Amino acid sequence: MAEQAQRLAVLIDADNASAAIVDDLLAEIAKLGTASVKRIYGDFTTGRLAAWNARILEHSIQQVQQPSFTTGKNASDIALVIDAMDLLHSKRFTGFCLVSSDSDFTRLAMRLREEGVIVYGFGEKKTPRAFVAACDKFIYTEILRPPKKRAASPARPAAKPPGRPVAKPAPRPASSDISAPPLDILRDAIDSSADESGWAHLGQVGRVLNNRLPDFDARNFGYRSTGAMLEELEGFEIRRQGGPGQQQTVYVKVKPGA
Repeated sequence: MAEQAQRLAVLIDADNASAAIVDDLLAEIAKLGTASVKRIYGDFTTGRLAAWNARILEHSIQQVQQPSFTTGKNASDIALVIDAMDLLHSKRFTGFCLVSSDSDFTRLAMRLREEGVIVYGFGEKKTPRAFVAACDKFIYTEILRPPKKRAASPARPAAKPPGRPVAKPAPRPASSDISAPPLDILRDAIDSSADESGWAHLGQVGRVLNNRLPDFDARNFGYRSTGAMLEELEGFEIRRQGGPGQQQTVYVKVKPGA
């Protein structure tokens, strides 16, 4: 029997999220489960959030209008937190998606996790570390932008002619958008998941990485997946099991002396 999809509540802080990424945001959330509730919070009468208006209708997101009664006080944040607790106590959801770069939601994320639900955070790379660490998984919205809006990944070296040894491409250089993968943590995650032969199931490695680094995502480093990243990095071996047309099982190993 197929595993039942997670029921997710998606709560968006319009003041701290860009309307430009909503298509890719909801596509990413669809990989995690079913967005049973989609709500966005803010004062939409000021014109500052006008970019959200068309996107809200297009994606059937419930707009929660919250006027700013007092300058300097964010009433929409409080409304989001109140709704989150109401939804939590309804016992209808297995996970929450908090879309914001605001550290004010750190305690909310912690409280939701205390009740045993999964918390996915979505925000920009400027998001304070406390909020990132409070989530089970945190995804930076920069990697959700359409390719033309992201910095181009460095080109891979051309393949050498047949008959000559082909060196594995070196790790991609760091840039403002693409940083170097945490090699020590990668090795530790593989070692802690490996059997006596040193091979570890890639899925288990991914879970260990996510437990240590909620914001770990191969796309942050310019790769489409963790497996693709480990294939290119020096010091790791990849083994795939499964014939053509079958779902492949992927194992990874740290090379001796790496």
